[in-house]
Amino acid sequence: MEWAWLAPVFSFAAFGLIVLLGRYLPGKGAFLAILAIGGAFAVFWFVLADFLGQGVGTYPFDRTWFEIGDATGDKAIQWGMTIDPLSLVMLGLVSFVALLVQLYSVGYMAGEARFGWYFAAHALFAAAMLTLVLADNFLLLYIAWELVGLGSYLLIGFWYERRSAAEAAKKAFITTRIGDVGLLIGILILFKATGTFQMSAIFAEAGKLVAGEPSLLTHSSVTLSAILIFIGVMGKSAQFPLHVWLPDAMEGPTPVSALIHAATMVAAGVYLVARAFPLFEASPAALMVVTIIGLITAGMAATMALVMTDLKRVLAYSTISHLGFMILALGAGSVGAAIFHLVVHAFSKALLFLGAGSVMHGADKTDIREMGGLRHRMPVTAYTFAIGALSLAGFPLLSGFFSKDEVLLAVLDGRGPIFLAVTLGIVFFSA
Repeated sequence: MEWAWLAPVFSFAAFGLIVLLGRYLPGKGAFLAILAIGGAFAVFWFVLADFLGQGVGTYPFDRTWFEIGDATGDKAIQWGMTIDPLSLVMLGLVSFVALLVQLYSVGYMAGEARFGWYFAAHALFAAAMLTLVLADNFLLLYIAWELVGLGSYLLIGFWYERRSAAEAAKKAFITTRIGDVGLLIGILILFKATGTFQMSAIFAEAGKLVAGEPSLLTHSSVTLSAILIFIGVMGKSAQFPLHVWLPDAMEGPTPVSALIHAATMVAAGVYLVARAFPLFEASPAALMVVTIIGLITAGMAATMALVMTDLKRVLAYSTISHLGFMILALGAGSVGAAIFHLVVHAFSKALLFLGAGSVMHGADKTDIREMGGLRHRMPVTAYTFAIGALSLAGFPLLSGFFSKDEVLLAVLDGRGPIFLAVTLGIVFFSA
């Protein structure tokens, strides 16, 4: 398990090599990005086998990065990684979906003048997300969080010659930065109170607070920091009212949309709430804020998707709605239901976006009013697209049926019948 750090390092190395030497390499170095993310996926399987063989709950790997504060090292800032079921799920999800998207991109982006740069940005994006899900301290997580934002900016604005793409990239970057300010302040409040960025130490203090034991944290500091961290989540995971950037992010290449919506950008916020759940658990007020925002987002986006006519925008608002369901499940107190739906949504939405890319490539249009009869001309695309759509709609025996059921059960157990009734009404729209 100590080799898990190689997963992001492979892609960081690929990014550097493509930027420096891409013009001299076959295919402008695209194969390096694919090999790197393929290596990360292989690392996942080795780490998983080791983890299951040892039967441990977490495996921290810490190294001193640099020190601030007194010379005794009491406030040393460390970097490291945490291997537990949550980080393993995300490691496998990110590496696998990114690998498939990059393989798809070889054909989809063929002929592009900046073919090599596309794969370099892809490698940076994947490396940042892999670092984020493995980080064991808030400082390293925040650095990776910002690199994810940079990667999305570069990929959404890939066709920057188009005014709409350049503006969409700037909109995504600025909107998410608003949330990131909240995240940074929340992290600094926790550091001020506890003297460390280490998640395990901070969560231990939050646990003492819940148990009524003496703690470095207070109820007010936990509530304030949790809400500020959630503001960062609202930006990255497109929660109301910071959701406005995601529909415009469709200006990037379609494979980019698949990656952003499935396994990287928008998944980061849901992962952060799940990772920092001990903080939210220590603050019922913060948890209620999470619940309400998730409920509003799920309902609002579902109704907006119903009136869209652009294929990618329909999928974009569908993503926002399902992210709302994940946040709602977390607000109801169920990390398991939220991550289950995150994984189901990731594979289904990646399938839908890659299918949409196939449709747009073949039909050369995005207006769904001008489409029809695709099953006769593009049967494979039509049937696989239908499977993805039915899964997210919660069709019986498909994965979305079970994950939505878990979300509804979590809402009933955690928030009661009134919240369940509202959620059921929204589910009919999102289906």
